[in-house]
Amino acid sequence: MTSSGTKICGICRDTLLTNQATFTADACSHSFHFTCICNRFSYYNIINNINNNNNNNDIKNPPPVCPLCQPISKTLNAIQNTTYKFTSKFPSPPLPRNSPPFVAPPLVPQVVLPKLEPESVHFSDDDPLLEPSSSSSTVGLQKVTIKAVPEREPVAASESVPQFTVLIGLKAPPLSEDFRAPIDLVTVLDISGSMTGAKLSLVKQAMHFVIDQLGSRDRLSVVSFSDHAKRIFRLRGMTESGKRDAKFAVDTLWAIGGTNIVEGLKKGARVLGERRYKNPVSSIVFLSDGCDSYNRSYFSQLPPSIYPVGNNGGWPREKAESVIPVHSFGFGTDHDAVTMHAVSDASGGTFSFIESYEMVQGAFASCIGGLLSVVTLGLRLTLRSASDGVVMKSIPSGRYKSEIAEQGSKGTINVGDLYADEEKEFLINLSVPKEETGATTSLLDIACSYKDVMSNEAVEIESVEIRRVKTVSPSDTKVKLEVDRQRNRLRAAESIAEAQIKAETGDLTGARDLLAKGRTDIVASSSAQAGDDMCMWLEEDMKETERRMGSVQQYQQEGRAYALSGISSHGAQRATTRGKKVAGAALVERSSGGDGYGSRYNPYSTRSMALMVVKSEQLEIDVPIIKKEEN
Repeated sequence: MTSSGTKICGICRDTLLTNQATFTADACSHSFHFTCICNRFSYYNIINNINNNNNNNDIKNPPPVCPLCQPISKTLNAIQNTTYKFTSKFPSPPLPRNSPPFVAPPLVPQVVLPKLEPESVHFSDDDPLLEPSSSSSTVGLQKVTIKAVPEREPVAASESVPQFTVLIGLKAPPLSEDFRAPIDLVTVLDISGSMTGAKLSLVKQAMHFVIDQLGSRDRLSVVSFSDHAKRIFRLRGMTESGKRDAKFAVDTLWAIGGTNIVEGLKKGARVLGERRYKNPVSSIVFLSDGCDSYNRSYFSQLPPSIYPVGNNGGWPREKAESVIPVHSFGFGTDHDAVTMHAVSDASGGTFSFIESYEMVQGAFASCIGGLLSVVTLGLRLTLRSASDGVVMKSIPSGRYKSEIAEQGSKGTINVGDLYADEEKEFLINLSVPKEETGATTSLLDIACSYKDVMSNEAVEIESVEIRRVKTVSPSDTKVKLEVDRQRNRLRAAESIAEAQIKAETGDLTGARDLLAKGRTDIVASSSAQAGDDMCMWLEEDMKETERRMGSVQQYQQEGRAYALSGISSHGAQRATTRGKKVAGAALVERSSGGDGYGSRYNPYSTRSMALMVVKSEQLEIDVPIIKKEEN
């Protein structure tokens, strides 16, 4: 602990010793190690006026803001125009060039420094949308493919089946090389005091990566929050100048204060709610490492655009287009996983658990890889009974809103947007009557409606029927592996959800027993016995969830967030980062080392997500910051 008279460097937080070169800002009197401030703002060439003999003590062309000061409109110009002084107890100390502890950065040409714009009262100051280039073409855009698989066939004509399952599968088309849907993205970043040091530095690096992946037609806004929330970068197109200014805004962030999650989310929602123009895809990326220190219960304070009132696992179709998906990232072991998951689940986003700080860039890369590959918008399945007596009983659709109407003759599933190559599968449970007149029974007529990336309406039609025979062989009574696999996915999702509820009450033994039984059931299933990859992964996933519920402390630090990120992933059939596993690759070969599937395996991952994570990992290799932990 330092005494009240001891000065601390505002960047590295170490003591400023009397025999060290220091740097003090006249405008605010904050002090730093000279090497720290030079390294932080080396790209602004803040020492390009120091001569070789160190006779000039004035450093001109200063850094645009003091790292400890929030650049608000009243002080911005004063800070930018201040001449910073090099001060030390010793007069004109020699600073050896190209030798430790300070290496002068290379001189760069004079540049015009970006300026932080003051926050507007209203957020209708977004950039206009850019038109697609003349070379962009929608020729060759492919369509969503549909498949319908009955659990078994043939079925005896004299048999009345009270519960018969049909699998409906969707697969999105690949990403067009010439055109993709542009996005309006808002990042809501926690900069409370607990984010200080390496955590915030890694988030800044991750944000730089995200900014670099956006195109000129994409738009980005940045909101930060601690005690209060502030929009530090308005919704701007990611042109060359837009990217430069966005990175500058991110680099000015400094960790201090408490955690006001409500204000951060409300401000992020306002950015998209008050914009004048709208890109086809909109989303919020929300990161926090703590619990709200200002609001105990805040769902009622959140706008319906990110937390629809009366949400019950989905939202009405007429309101779906106004709901903004929030992709939440719980950072570390102290975040509010329950609340972050609830907001993501209600809005149609995902919840990821970043256990190791070094994984934040990979986690962001996985998410942005999906968001930048949206190929269908507002997809909706409409199901109709195709024969008298065929009645829909239930549609276990996970996170997606489903409804059965007209005495079981009509069903709907609101799926929403699909990423390129993304697959979704749903089970429809029916009752099937006897068939006395024909050789087949038509079960369902399926209509899949959506918009493509050019907002063109599209409808795909499919139907499914089963053959009816007088007698069936024992082999005909076996459930098809595709249907059994999806039953296992639902079984795993339900087991994890039920175990998490038990764990919240303190019944960790009951939670582990429930997961163990679920694993046993999956391993005994026909699809697992056939060596199905997903079933093996589900069993491993449940085993890891069970392990993280070993004690109350372990559950609170990691088990809760791990379970909730799994519930989010299974419910949406969409990849999330979980613990130390970045959702960034397609199916990989099972490890021969005996420890099951590798950390990169995730059946919900898409090609675009995988490629973005690989790109992120390559950059991390080039610019390492912190040694990665071994999985």
